[in-house]
Amino acid sequence: MIPEFGHFALIVGLCLAVLLSVVPLWGAWRRNTAAMALAPGLAVGLLVFTGISFACLTIAFLQDDFSVEVVANNSNSLLPVYYKFSAVWGNHEGSLLLWALTLALWTAAVATFSRQLPLLMLSRVLAVMGFVAVGFLSFSLFTSNPFARLLPGTPVDGQDLNPLLQDPGLIIHPPLLYMGYVGFSVAFAFAIAALLGGRLDAAWARWSRPWTNVAWAFLTLGIMLGSWWAYYELGWGGWWFWDPVENASFMPWLAGTALLHSLAVTEKRGLFKSWTVLLAIFTFSLSLLGTFLVRSGVLTSVHAFATDPERGLFVLVFLALVVGGSLTLYALRAPAVNSRLRFEWLSRETLLLVNNVVFLVATLTVLFGTLFPLLMDAMGQGKYSVGPPYFNAVFVPLMALLIPVMGLGPVARWKRDSASRWKAELLLPAIAALLCGLTLPLLQGGDYNAWVALALVLAGWLVLGMLRDAWRRLRAAPDLLRGLRRTPASYWGMFVAHVGFAACVVGVVCTSQYSIERDLKMSPGDAQTLAGYRFEFLELANVRGPNYLADEARFTVTRDGEEIARLAPQKRRYLAQGSIMTEAAIDAGLFRDLYVAMGEPVGENGAWAIRLHYKPMVRWMWLGAILVAVGGFVTVADKRYRRQRVLAPDSDGAEVAHGASA
Repeated sequence: MIPEFGHFALIVGLCLAVLLSVVPLWGAWRRNTAAMALAPGLAVGLLVFTGISFACLTIAFLQDDFSVEVVANNSNSLLPVYYKFSAVWGNHEGSLLLWALTLALWTAAVATFSRQLPLLMLSRVLAVMGFVAVGFLSFSLFTSNPFARLLPGTPVDGQDLNPLLQDPGLIIHPPLLYMGYVGFSVAFAFAIAALLGGRLDAAWARWSRPWTNVAWAFLTLGIMLGSWWAYYELGWGGWWFWDPVENASFMPWLAGTALLHSLAVTEKRGLFKSWTVLLAIFTFSLSLLGTFLVRSGVLTSVHAFATDPERGLFVLVFLALVVGGSLTLYALRAPAVNSRLRFEWLSRETLLLVNNVVFLVATLTVLFGTLFPLLMDAMGQGKYSVGPPYFNAVFVPLMALLIPVMGLGPVARWKRDSASRWKAELLLPAIAALLCGLTLPLLQGGDYNAWVALALVLAGWLVLGMLRDAWRRLRAAPDLLRGLRRTPASYWGMFVAHVGFAACVVGVVCTSQYSIERDLKMSPGDAQTLAGYRFEFLELANVRGPNYLADEARFTVTRDGEEIARLAPQKRRYLAQGSIMTEAAIDAGLFRDLYVAMGEPVGENGAWAIRLHYKPMVRWMWLGAILVAVGGFVTVADKRYRRQRVLAPDSDGAEVAHGASA
């Protein structure tokens, strides 16, 4: 009965989404205040009924209701309760319902926290989000019903959740990723609403910017957790593989980063208005493209959910409608917008424009590498593979080009600046960064690594330049406390995010250049030394888990005779399907990780293939990504985003709001 109730709630949610996409938009067209006023209530109703539907599916998983097809295919009575909960979205149907729930949550949040917006603008924004909800709820109901029953009978037990997904990462990673993916629909909705109103002024950018920051920060955390999950779960010791579905989440992040910086220019100076709208459309379109890649069956990946071409066709048609419709509206409205403001080549506007160009080129580079094999296969030109050599060769130089611009951006002035002032502000940070790059790699010992030196120079330039600028701002105030209060939260958010990016750069380059790995044959009693650490294979034990049996290799790690850690990697065999999985053991540290993974049994005397890794600075990547996300969240605390707006007529004669000057 509960699955049927969930199915009914999902149908009601679709009906509310249809009303939300039609009634407020009609009200905006006819200037009918009553119709527009329905939008917030419909948005909250959409969240309520989508939430009820999701709760019903969750109950079906927790109660082992194997009469529901998706539960029978993705759960098992022996599965721990917390994995039964995360199994709700560990499949195509459930993850799509999570997508719809996340969209409903964003829609209700906009309706609740944007009451200061003019009703005309708010109704248009919510109507656009309602249209997107119609697409995904229809996709769920008509092609991917999560409440479909198994006929004729109910199996005794389920087929179990994919062992790769039986990990805490599944509990956290997809919801955070979806919060970012789906959150860009808000920026998209604001852009389309601005086009519908015919006004691409600074006001819509100010309204859109905090929502975009939050979505971008969530996506940053989601990608970071996915990288960490792959690192410790797959047993390969890698943290990024340029997998096509990894790229599907990375491309919206790159485009979203360009969008954030472009929104800043539009809000502050009223420039790049048409370009910012186009970036908002492009970013959300990439989110939809990622959904298509995961659910169309065109990719084979550990991330891919569906292999049904009909489902892929549905998403492709919806993608074409969204992208085609929005670009058509853009073509009709955007050419009428002219920016009369000007800026010199040496200015913050120019630097942010360079930032946009670099991120856009990086996005297109990843997009080409991801889609090229699919296009060649579709044209009958054979199988092609685009892997890390291509991405590293084209993506890494772009990021190296970006960092000097990031160091200049915070200290540059709007409209006009001078090279002499830049020199006065940043000469000392540049000299200090150069000294760090030249000397710090010597502390590692061994051969001098030029790539590490370059990374330290660039990261040092970025961090020291930020510190120099922050000190200049604080010193101008009468006292430190007053200086901290005067400096807006958006500045500190930018500061933290840029420092986090520098930490990521150092972590990526150091772990890539200094990592050591060794594949060995080891038996109990054997010992091997790696990077000064002695790994001794003590014993092999049999371990039983809640739904698996495992061979566990027990190691002790010592250095200079002192015990550092005890590690116990496992080779698991899951009972329901007989799947074999590797569970790595890691001794984590701020400056290095020690990593042990089991391969296959080889020979006699309990010998196994063992992989040992020494990973310096690998944690800096993820800590840096966390700082980047924190910077995105801190920016939203800026008081400017909570100020009242001044109303002025839009191109149709109705009132819209202009943001008060910061």
